Amino acid sequence: MKIAVTVVRYLLGLMLLVLGLNGFLNFIPQPAPPAAGGEFLGALVSGGVMPVVKVFEVVIGALLLAGRFVPLALVMLVPIAINIVLYHVRFDVAGGVGGYVVAAMLAFLLWAYRGALMPLLVPRAEPLADRRALV
Repeated sequence: MKIAVTVVRYLLGLMLLVLGLNGFLNFIPQPAPPAAGGEFLGALVSGGVMPVVKVFEVVIGALLLAGRFVPLALVMLVPIAINIVLYHVRFDVAGGVGGYVVAAMLAFLLWAYRGALMPLLVPRAEPLADRRALV
């Protein structure tokens, strides 16, 4: 299981790093999106959201490849993966294989790192009362 987790973590990290960098450097040609999907993507680009998403993809990919702060990187990836899947479900079902693979790998890694993620699911959490506890 440990080998599978490492392989999936590296593959997902590499995919995110490459596709995130491609958003800035355009070294992999992208097929034209469907009409409504193109309008949606155009709105993300013109609104300045897409560059932020691509920066997050690069950072998350680097964290996964480095093996540092992996649970944080996985939590950061959840909203991006949800949006990728929803985009493909709504606008481009046939072209969504990559998005579905990202979501499946993310689900696998979330399950594998569930021990580190379970403290996030505490129904009522209290802030630290003492500043010295942060040091």
